[in-house]
Amino acid sequence: MKIIHAAQALLPDGWAENVSVSIDDRGRIAGVHTAASTGDGPALISNSRDVTHTGILLPAAANLHSHAFQRAMAGLTEKRGPNPNDTFWTWRELMFRFLDRLNPDDVEAVAAFVQMEMLEAGYATNVEFHYLHHQPGGHEYADVAELASRIAAATATTGIGLTLLPVHYQYGGCDKRALGPGQCRFGTDLSAYERLWSASDEVLRQLPADTGIGVAPHSLRAVGRESLSSLMQIAPDAPFHLHLAEQVAEVDEVQQAWGARPVEWLMDNASVDERWCLIHCTQMLPHETAALAKSGAVAGLCPITESSLGDGIFDGVSYLAQNGRIGIGSDSNIRISLSEELRTLDYSQRLRDHSRAALATVEKSTARRLYDEIVQGGAQAAGRQSGCIEVGQWADLMSLDSQHPDMEGHVGDVLLDTFVFAGDDRMVTDVWSAGRHQVSGGQHIAREAIVRRYREVMRKLRRL
Repeated sequence: MKIIHAAQALLPDGWAENVSVSIDDRGRIAGVHTAASTGDGPALISNSRDVTHTGILLPAAANLHSHAFQRAMAGLTEKRGPNPNDTFWTWRELMFRFLDRLNPDDVEAVAAFVQMEMLEAGYATNVEFHYLHHQPGGHEYADVAELASRIAAATATTGIGLTLLPVHYQYGGCDKRALGPGQCRFGTDLSAYERLWSASDEVLRQLPADTGIGVAPHSLRAVGRESLSSLMQIAPDAPFHLHLAEQVAEVDEVQQAWGARPVEWLMDNASVDERWCLIHCTQMLPHETAALAKSGAVAGLCPITESSLGDGIFDGVSYLAQNGRIGIGSDSNIRISLSEELRTLDYSQRLRDHSRAALATVEKSTARRLYDEIVQGGAQAAGRQSGCIEVGQWADLMSLDSQHPDMEGHVGDVLLDTFVFAGDDRMVTDVWSAGRHQVSGGQHIAREAIVRRYREVMRKLRRL
């Protein structure tokens, strides 16, 4: 039995002092004891040989949307090309050219590095939207799940929780045109996708019991409308993720081809519910925002990437006011920073509305409200029993440095506000994923080896 003792902890009913959390051998929370509660908490601490003392204990979030291989592109797409109006679509072409350089060993090394960064930023789970399936040129590997197995191998190295989302990507647009040269490593027809999904599911059985799998049609542009119902039947209880309404050009294309805007069409033609996670949704009209909020689905927000690509601003104020659910993802992985994702999301609302503390409520500060939302929404999107410090949940936990100068004298919600708005991820001291203590003293326990392998890959890629 592992024990974590925290001076302050955020529990389901609010902040508490002098909290002891026990973790069983399966990685689940077995007990939560506070200074105000009765029970055997003090005895557990005194009798256990495996006790970690920390200052501020929080439930750890799931990173609900990641394309691991894109981490290797960070910093390479910030130059102006010959087109005076560089957009998401010019970035996309650069991404297509870059990925043809990656072999399976590279994919594994990059994935391990970005998963390590996620853990050090405070995430306990990686929801990997995995669409890099084939060899350069589009031919299948001998093992159709070769690259899924590399994501799994990286996960075994880093110890992060994993929900793998094998992606179905069939068409180059709503007119069902063939995939272009840059997209051929992604391509699957429905039959090939079902084989890929089953093979990936088999690979994941080698990982710990908290590992999950879901289904992911890439976008309305990339799958036929008739395919959605078939995809939903592959794993009827599993998470179901989809890019939606990210770019103006995407909205225009779907509207022209299908007679409705993407969110409108989806809400009218699919049974969108709690298993769905719709990524970005930065191009929604008020009635679409209301419909998505009422559906029970999670809006998967990736504020750093959405800022980088000029996607637009998600209407968080209206959406949360209507009890919509949100989670946070790092998407392109240009920068892995949980605190900065939350800060960027909130500041975008302030800039748009000329307001302050736009997402705070009378009961909760800005960062507290956002944090509560994203740990619960992220767990839902990952299909994972986590998101709160409660008996029976996976022990996905994160601690902050109470000795940091900016934390001096603070208690309660101000701790989270300081982390998000005055601090950064250097305040993260420890992270547990399903009880696996992977970050200690702010660093991943296998950091040196993971970084060394990543450097080798990057040196090779730079020579190509």
